[in-house]
Amino acid sequence: MARQPNSRTGPSQRQLRVGELVRHALADILQRGDINDAVITGHVITVPEVRMSPDLKLATVYVVPLGGKDDKPVVAALERHKRYIKGELARRIREFRSIPDLRFRADDRFDEALRIDQLLDDPRVRRDLAPRDNTEAQENPEEKD
Repeated sequence: MARQPNSRTGPSQRQLRVGELVRHALADILQRGDINDAVITGHVITVPEVRMSPDLKLATVYVVPLGGKDDKPVVAALERHKRYIKGELARRIREFRSIPDLRFRADDRFDEALRIDQLLDDPRVRRDLAPRDNTEAQENPEEKD
């Protein structure tokens, strides 16, 4: 009987390991400049994460160009060269039975973190997060549960 994936748990150890193998190989391919494309060679591209599907047949590759600009042209260029990149992965990672299909996405975690930092720097939020005086707690000891 096949094990049913539990939606509450994260990726399996195998998914994480394979994702890291793919991430390192992709970073090496991009660093060496093996892809002849003006958009790709004109940017320093970071691969912060590769998420593997449970069956290891699909890899979602999150990329960030240095500076966070021009992410759409970079993702489009990587999509155009997906077949070549998959072939390079096959040469570099010999442990795989089959190389996963690649899906490139812009990583927006850094933008989201910046947005949250800006929200936390808001004076109204700082006022709400500031520590309260103990005098209020001492005046109303019955409210303290």
